[in-house]
Amino acid sequence: MLHSWGLLHFDISNDKIFPERNNDESHFYKLEDGTKPAGQFINSIEDLKLRAKVIRSVKLLEEFGYGLEMPDSKHLEDGIFELRSIQGTNIARCLYFFTVGDTAIVTNGIVKKEQKTPPGVIALAKKYRADYERRYGK
Repeated sequence: MLHSWGLLHFDISNDKIFPERNNDESHFYKLEDGTKPAGQFINSIEDLKLRAKVIRSVKLLEEFGYGLEMPDSKHLEDGIFELRSIQGTNIARCLYFFTVGDTAIVTNGIVKKEQKTPPGVIALAKKYRADYERRYGK
């Protein structure tokens, strides 16, 4: 499913934010049924400016991988990172982890009002990482 907002193109069907790029630096985690929780989260963001900023953050992750730092990315705990996007009073976070070979796997996200990422959202990212490693290896 391809969505367009101005120059931003978001395609959750093939894992890539910018499918014309040949870079394999970031992918979306898929449940066993093929559902992509992070893709669903991004598409559910009603504020189009915030959605565009989240897409930009994923693009930066594709470009910079481990080199992406504050204010765009922050290590939370135990190898789980967050992409950070703010629009007005809305704060969006997409969580991700790295696999061998510097590939980032974006797992899930949340729009929140407070600065701290809720522990349950981090726990879900860890659960998705464990499932990914079980199915694909580290």
